[in-house]
Amino acid sequence: MDRRSGLSVRLKLTLSYAGFLMIAGFVLLTAVWVFLLRGFPASVFVPNFGNLLRAFDPHNFGPAVFVQAAAVVLLFLLVFGLVGGWILAGRMLKPLTRIADAARLAADGSLSHRIRLPGRQDEFRELADAFDAMLERLEAHVVEQRRFAANASHELRTPLAISQAMLEVARSDPGHDSGELVDRLHAVNARAIELTEALLLLGRSDQRSFTREPVDLSLVAEEAAETLFPFAEKHGVTVETSGDLALTEGSPALLLQLTTNLLHNAIVHNLPEHGSVRIETAARSGFVLLTVENTGDRLSPQQVWTLTEPFRRGTDRVRGEHPGVGLGLAIVRSITRAHDGIFGLAPLAAGGLRVTVQLPARPR
Repeated sequence: MDRRSGLSVRLKLTLSYAGFLMIAGFVLLTAVWVFLLRGFPASVFVPNFGNLLRAFDPHNFGPAVFVQAAAVVLLFLLVFGLVGGWILAGRMLKPLTRIADAARLAADGSLSHRIRLPGRQDEFRELADAFDAMLERLEAHVVEQRRFAANASHELRTPLAISQAMLEVARSDPGHDSGELVDRLHAVNARAIELTEALLLLGRSDQRSFTREPVDLSLVAEEAAETLFPFAEKHGVTVETSGDLALTEGSPALLLQLTTNLLHNAIVHNLPEHGSVRIETAARSGFVLLTVENTGDRLSPQQVWTLTEPFRRGTDRVRGEHPGVGLGLAIVRSITRAHDGIFGLAPLAAGGLRVTVQLPARPR
């Protein structure tokens, strides 16, 4: 944004200090005249600038020389206010110089620099600390985005590389069974489409580009359970739904995707036989709660919180032909944040995982 050049803040503060000092001096001299010298005749106040030193001679002091002394005092206050104001303004604005330097470095792409302004807490320290916190969040976000882009590129390149390898094998061996090749290419292509759709959904939820509508999480949970019932039956997992009416506001499609991802993840990462999943909704004061629990292997808290990282599949717990694309819980967390909610993970003592999604309740 182009702006016209103007006076610096330091010069403005200097003029303000000097002007205030001049006004204070004038008020003080006026008060002296009103309360001490107003009884004298007006003729004695005619100044004589021929000898200003007489104003400072106590033997010659009188009302006539008072104006001369006042003029000298005001002139001294003006010079003193300008010089002192310039020095004080420079000292007061010094922290802003450090903040401005840090902002320039951040604009050039250096997010690792921190101001770390010393001294006790005041307005400048609060501004510097807030700026440092912002830089820290930006740096973490940039690192996360770079890691995500690298992982996404790798994940998208894998099915393309597999397809290319299969096509080269088929070209070098014309007698190869084309039906098997088509089936394998179809599976690889389906996985690439699934990954691309997951990436698009993740980006959509991060941008919060959706219309908020009334949503009942209990109905969403029932719909997700009915949709995945054949999938759960195939894996030998029983699904149980329960809970109360849980009204919130948000995107019905995204909240259904959130619940479906949680339920799908709970079914896939379960016991080899006789596993179970319990999905429950509840309404509390000011918020609604969606809880999904499943049986499975025992997990440490450190393992649990790595599951929300993009492309973190937990392959040691995956069984069957549906390993997923590693974005299930990452999408759940993103959708929860987009709905101003809180996402929680906790390992169960007997094995398995408890996932909770807390969303603001719909205002009545």
